[in-house]
Amino acid sequence: MSLSTGQPNATSWRGFVFLGFSGFGELQLLLFVLFLCLYLVTLTSNIFIIIVIRLDSYLHTPMYLFLSFLSFSETCYTLGIIPRMLSGLVLGDQHISYVGCAAQMFFSASWACTNCFLLAVMGFDRYVAICAPLHYDSRVNPILCAQLIGISFLSGYLFGLGMTLVIFHLPFCSSHEIQHFFCDTPPVLSLACGDTRLSELGILILSLLVLLVSFLFITISYIFILAAILRIPSVQGRKKAFSTCASHLTVVIVHYGCASFMYLRPKASYSLERDQLIAVTYTVVTPLLNPIVYSLRNRAVQTALKNVFQRKLLGKG
Repeated sequence: MSLSTGQPNATSWRGFVFLGFSGFGELQLLLFVLFLCLYLVTLTSNIFIIIVIRLDSYLHTPMYLFLSFLSFSETCYTLGIIPRMLSGLVLGDQHISYVGCAAQMFFSASWACTNCFLLAVMGFDRYVAICAPLHYDSRVNPILCAQLIGISFLSGYLFGLGMTLVIFHLPFCSSHEIQHFFCDTPPVLSLACGDTRLSELGILILSLLVLLVSFLFITISYIFILAAILRIPSVQGRKKAFSTCASHLTVVIVHYGCASFMYLRPKASYSLERDQLIAVTYTVVTPLLNPIVYSLRNRAVQTALKNVFQRKLLGKG
């Protein structure tokens, strides 16, 4: 610790400093209020989706089981990033320890990867429901659901661990200032010393495996889904079949669009202002999009919400 300034320096303190919102000055308090409100809505909405699916027996189907775990994963993802960001905005302490940064990267990357795999699983669920509806109950059975969820979470943890090890085995330069508001892989990697080409390649390969493979799986599922929908003779039947996929498809487009832009590009193209805007989108806005899309566009969830409220009101009465 430096005695003259009271601030940690590069030689005596192994840690990092976030500079993500340092240029906003007095607007940081306004950002704190904005992000806090969004976070509380996100947290409440996702938890509420989980509770409603748990309480309403009509929603005890594979589709809503996967949705509840996606909401759980999104909630855990935001818990590892947003509270730390909010405390930095309101208290002004933007320091994070070396171990704390590694832990934040591991958990955020793990949950982000888990989200990708769960979205792929949900695509498979929609494929079976539309392309083989008569065999849906036998194929998407409770054992398969448990296996798919378990594989999604385990794979997410393994990929998150891989990304963290690829970066934190490197030595870091004297500048420990992270041009971001959390320990994401691109800005932390930019602080590494020496030749980082092998580590960049490792991150790119891991990102490709997570994003492109899961997205390819979703794309193939939707090709078969589209072909099956086009074979439905009535326009009303086609609309009804597509409506069951619309919510999932909306979340997929936003999620994979932001993630691909952040992680499937070379380090030389990083930009603080642009990357922060994208990062705010997928850390604050995208987790909120999931419950909003599924509650506004899904009649079954809307009906379940009404039933839960009615039971609560009758119970109080």
